[in-house]
Amino acid sequence: MYTVTAYGRMAGSARVRVFDWLDWLGLEPRSMETYVSGSDNRLSSLVRKLPGVATAELRLRALPRRVADDTVLLSRQASPFSRGGIEDRILRAARHGVYDFDDALMLAPHSAATALWPKPLIWRKAVSAADTVVAGNEFLADSAAAFNPNVSVIPSCVDPASYPRKTNYDLSSTPRALWLGSPSTERYLDLISSALLRINSLTGLRLTMISAGAASLGSLDRIVDRVDWDPHFARHLAGADFGIMPLDDTDWERGKCAYKLLQYGAAGLPLVGSPVGANRPVLAGADGLAPETEDEWFDAMSALLRESSERREQRGMTAWAHISENYSFSAWQDKWLDTVKP
Repeated sequence: MYTVTAYGRMAGSARVRVFDWLDWLGLEPRSMETYVSGSDNRLSSLVRKLPGVATAELRLRALPRRVADDTVLLSRQASPFSRGGIEDRILRAARHGVYDFDDALMLAPHSAATALWPKPLIWRKAVSAADTVVAGNEFLADSAAAFNPNVSVIPSCVDPASYPRKTNYDLSSTPRALWLGSPSTERYLDLISSALLRINSLTGLRLTMISAGAASLGSLDRIVDRVDWDPHFARHLAGADFGIMPLDDTDWERGKCAYKLLQYGAAGLPLVGSPVGANRPVLAGADGLAPETEDEWFDAMSALLRESSERREQRGMTAWAHISENYSFSAWQDKWLDTVKP
């Protein structure tokens, strides 16, 4: 088996969709192509790694000659400088070519970089070339099915045993919400900033943010406690009173895979999230709250803080059970193996 990602283990999608599965199943691929093994493929970063970039491009071009008798699992794209040709050649050359994606890449926003290396074109060529496509949710699967009849849905998964579980649901003198995510998704907090600030003024609520980002959040800065993301981030989750995942309601967000909610639930936190795309079934099964407007967000978070500790515990335990039964590696490992390594 060969795996092909444009990033190394520290990048969220590659870690969740590929490396975590390899670790869970104890698989050792014949080769793991990770481009330059980083988590940042912006041009400003790659120009400082030109020898590594040249080596990675040469390796990728040689790969189709090496994979004819083996399985290839390719996640999202092979190279940041691709127009889909290298992904097409690798997947078609493999005995069993599997293309995995977990974002609405077919709707990637336009920029100067995407004009040269368009993600929708890469996505379409990879989906068309693969023997099997693995999509992170039903919306993504429906999009891929227009170009390939062999599409399976496998959600992004968590291992609840690796998350310290919340045991005390009593509120402290300073209630605490939690947000976990990448710097690119911090902008969604602006959707509920007024609600968070209103609750802070009434209850002293603070927001723990676990992220690699450091940008200002404007008026939210005064109630935010930032925690730098690292591989041991899970130890911070159980100290919060609930986890939040606000989203816009567009097709781009419908391509997201509710991973924040899965992580909160794995730690036994009550969930509050926008009922958009994959969030909707997670919230429904986890006894989560699903506000749509900012006023509803204020009402939902305020209600959680007014509930008894027993009710918050019930929500947290329901979330933990729902995630364990429906979104864990153990729940999906047979399907993953049947799909990726038939």
